[in-house]
Amino acid sequence: MQNIDFKHLAQRYQTPLYVYDFPKIQENFLAFKEAFAGRKSLICYALKANSNLSLIAHLAQMGAGADCVSFGEVRRALLAGIPKYKIIFSGVGKRDDEIEGALREDILFLNVESFGELKRIEKIAQALNLQARISVRVNPNIDAKTHPYISTGMAKNKFGVEIEEAKEMYLYIKHSNALEAVGIHFHIGSQICDLSPFIEASNKIAKLLTSLLALGLSIKFFDVGGGLGVCYDDENPIALYDYAQGILASLGGLEPTIICEPGRRIVAESGYFLTRVIGEKQNSHKRFVIVDGAMNDFLRPSLYEAYHRSTLLDSKSLDSSLCDIVGPICESGDYLAKDVLLPSTQEGDLIVFEGAGAYGYSMSSNYNTRTKPAEVALTENGIKLIRGRESLEDLFAKELECYESNKA
Repeated sequence: MQNIDFKHLAQRYQTPLYVYDFPKIQENFLAFKEAFAGRKSLICYALKANSNLSLIAHLAQMGAGADCVSFGEVRRALLAGIPKYKIIFSGVGKRDDEIEGALREDILFLNVESFGELKRIEKIAQALNLQARISVRVNPNIDAKTHPYISTGMAKNKFGVEIEEAKEMYLYIKHSNALEAVGIHFHIGSQICDLSPFIEASNKIAKLLTSLLALGLSIKFFDVGGGLGVCYDDENPIALYDYAQGILASLGGLEPTIICEPGRRIVAESGYFLTRVIGEKQNSHKRFVIVDGAMNDFLRPSLYEAYHRSTLLDSKSLDSSLCDIVGPICESGDYLAKDVLLPSTQEGDLIVFEGAGAYGYSMSSNYNTRTKPAEVALTENGIKLIRGRESLEDLFAKELECYESNKA
């Protein structure tokens, strides 16, 4: 952050603005490859964390695969240059047309979330005269000790199937001419900083894998999902070496290709959200710093009560006081930080939020008819605009087309 000229970026591209450090993204991705060096592995970047095409293409050049949770993300991965044999399609609610699209694109495999979905895939594959490569998402019923909104591996969560049902599904696949079991998958949650849930889940699913191999199924991929946490405040992230060694130890003598699906761990700390002060107000209870960025631009603080370090740039004041940093949206929940120490601000001052590379722009919206920010990348070859700022004309275009035709 010290070497980034945010003032120049704000002048050139305006605010609010997302800024990404591409060399940092490269460093984080290569750390995953190094952690699993010596074993067959595929690092499938989770597009949901940040789906900018230039960012995905940057990872594709380093050999990344893609973990997708919609057919739109599958198309993004292909457009960005990720080979079809490195793309997997997950998600609990795949539509028939999405399944058909994925099968026609001949991607690596589909992670299946229920018996009903498996039978729909079989029917679609039969109609297309194709064989669908399948991995079943198994819910190991393990508490990942994270925010309840991003916990996915317990029986009360909507994701995956229980172990006994998974066995039945694999036996069904074995006897189907339209299905081929190639993988087994689990994912227990996100922003996890405790290694033990990962190891417990991996041990459970490795045991299931052993029993499936004994039944004659030829499962080549052991997909351990993602979920490794990062430091937003005072968290202690899991060392990648310890994580990889724990996964490998759970497999014993088995040697499937390990698939890992990191998103946040690759891009979160590479990203910054830059916003400009509009003004301040003070009532009898609280000081508010009002900025041009809002919950529609950067939802994590409002949705998860997430903390992101905030810095007032070029402050001339030595005194700080508690404040809420809030946006222009007509909601009390529209805040970027609560009860943070900040020096007094002036109109036009810049505030930068750290750790904004994951689930920032990808969760943005047009609420209150607000246009979405621009995105820029800091690369070894200089600054690159990787998404232009949305205009009101962009926002109205599809509505106006219908509105004008209806008037006629």
